[in-house]
Amino acid sequence: MERDDSSPPPGLEKRDWIAGLERGIGVIEAFDDANPRLTASQAGQRTGMTRTAARRYLLTLQHMGYVASDGKLFWLTPRVLRLGQSYLESARLPRIVQPFLQRVAAGTHEIVYLSVMDGDEVVYIARNGPNRSMSTGYVLGARVPAQVTAAGMLMLALRSDAELATWLETHELSVFTSHTIASKDRMRLELARIRTQGWSISEQQLDLNSRGIAVPLRDRRGDLVGALNITMPMGHESSEDAVKRVLPVLRETAQAMRNLI
Repeated sequence: MERDDSSPPPGLEKRDWIAGLERGIGVIEAFDDANPRLTASQAGQRTGMTRTAARRYLLTLQHMGYVASDGKLFWLTPRVLRLGQSYLESARLPRIVQPFLQRVAAGTHEIVYLSVMDGDEVVYIARNGPNRSMSTGYVLGARVPAQVTAAGMLMLALRSDAELATWLETHELSVFTSHTIASKDRMRLELARIRTQGWSISEQQLDLNSRGIAVPLRDRRGDLVGALNITMPMGHESSEDAVKRVLPVLRETAQAMRNLI
């Protein structure tokens, strides 16, 4: 059954609401790693539209160059990357932090990122450091489940009690390695510990060869805008030595940036 577009979301006047834009973006977001190619019917099912409506949006997106088709199946084209690139090129925050990330990377010889939260995922919007042949060498725009990254767990821990309780109640914890925290009780304790100490470390949660350390990045008002995090391979040093080596640098950098954000 097709969803009713007549009512705008809370906080937006009906005269200001363009339901078609929401639906067009929804069609683009219907494609993912599990659904790289979709029929119009499948796209409709994933977006709550009829097959006919989904087909119209797909054909419009095809005309604009964002979608390609063989007549039955549809798939995204590289033009979609322009949407994310526009953010990276126009957003103020990634430009501000880049010189600071460069100094952190030079001082620690590690890869350093600026991460933000989008829903239940961490998105990397700035990066600096050596290129490594390891899965933690995320490209700009990479998205990773928040529950298995140092930056993600830190930003989750700093949510309000009500927001965190809702997240724990509604979110299913995915398991990626034998070290992934799969128990909600254990996750609740870990997030409470992170909130108390004000920084986080995540080891082998997503990848057995990966360690991450993160600190909050706040603006001049004290509001959380993201996290600064370093990723490094496991095995080169102990957890204690890694924290002692990079945590002071991350903290000093985050503090130095506050008046600029």
